[in-house]
Amino acid sequence: MSLRKGANTPVRSGRVRVELGWRAGPGAPDVDVSALLLTAAGKVRSDDDFVFYNQPVHPGGAVRHEGRRQDGDRAVETIDVALSAVEPEIGAVVVAASTEGTFGQVPGLFVRVLDAASGAETARFDATDATTETAFVLGELYRRNGAWKFRAVGQGYDSGLAGLATDFGISVDEPAPPAPVSLPRPAAPAPLASPLPPPPPVPAQPVRLSKITLTKTAPVVSLTKQGATSGGMRVNLSWSARRPPRGWMRKGEEAVRLEDVDLDLSCLWELRNGATGIVHPINNQFGSFGQPPYVQLDQDDRTGTSDTGENLMINLDHAAEIKRLLVFVVIYAGASSFAGLNGVATLYPPAGPPIEMHLDECTVPSQVAAIALIENVGGELIVRREAKYLLPPPGIFKQQAADLEYGWGLTWQGASKD
Repeated sequence: MSLRKGANTPVRSGRVRVELGWRAGPGAPDVDVSALLLTAAGKVRSDDDFVFYNQPVHPGGAVRHEGRRQDGDRAVETIDVALSAVEPEIGAVVVAASTEGTFGQVPGLFVRVLDAASGAETARFDATDATTETAFVLGELYRRNGAWKFRAVGQGYDSGLAGLATDFGISVDEPAPPAPVSLPRPAAPAPLASPLPPPPPVPAQPVRLSKITLTKTAPVVSLTKQGATSGGMRVNLSWSARRPPRGWMRKGEEAVRLEDVDLDLSCLWELRNGATGIVHPINNQFGSFGQPPYVQLDQDDRTGTSDTGENLMINLDHAAEIKRLLVFVVIYAGASSFAGLNGVATLYPPAGPPIEMHLDECTVPSQVAAIALIENVGGELIVRREAKYLLPPPGIFKQQAADLEYGWGLTWQGASKD
């Protein structure tokens, strides 16, 4: 059902998927989607009621930001809402969007509500009157007499996501962007095993609306210059494990179900004393946070369905002992390439905004992707986007391909996770 601005319609599904889409292409700015859970007073209860790219799952579990996918020439971001599980004190779930350009530059902007089980469209609203707005409330799911409805809102803001969030009661912390730097390229030698007590819990952080996306034209950032000189830095890997239409990445004999894909977040490490090694799930080499190598993997997510994905914790209290770290990803099983997997690696420093790198540029049948190189250059800790998709030669292990590309010089033998 197509709605006009201000119109509403009943929502009878217990669980819905709210899709916000636009035509992506040259000249169209990027768009980020968020959801706010509001009380009858029209405000959030706390910053936890804000669901967006830096906080993708509501603590109650009823609202989830499910990331982005390409649908032809359209980009689509999805918010999953289990209406039957929304807490009683929540009266509305507002679906909003923000952009670094203006919404007058975003073609084909729409929001639609789908039954999560059947995929049937309940409601759709096409926003056609945007001009200079930098944030937009597209619609809201709201309670009325014990039932849920969807309203097409179409209200714009000129103050961006920060202004929109503040209006609904979110306390916003936006640090200044860090300065980029240049860096040299290193070399390495000789492996060492590492022990394994549990990593510390990831500390709660204030709501940060800013993020840094490393790209080909801006590939480098300094952790030191943005104040991340101590504490734990989390490196998160997440990917879309949901099926596209008809449930397949490709048709025919090589078709792959995305829910069967198993990606492994991994890290080659080298300390300044010459010790080297790898942190990854193979042979349970999960590393150690409190002692060398000061890098630890928290889990092996084999389906992409974990709320938190896979995480490496890096102990920046020992940054002076670290020479370099290569963060990379291996497709352990389930797909022959990164194409279509919508992987995202995000670094969460203890200070400054998150640093994001997308695995969406793969054009070769690669199962090994180098994501980021973190180096200690003259006492300054620097992150460089790599985005290299490697093709292991015959007889070479996938992890070994990263070693050979970056000159780690480890000794390799066959092993598995099972």
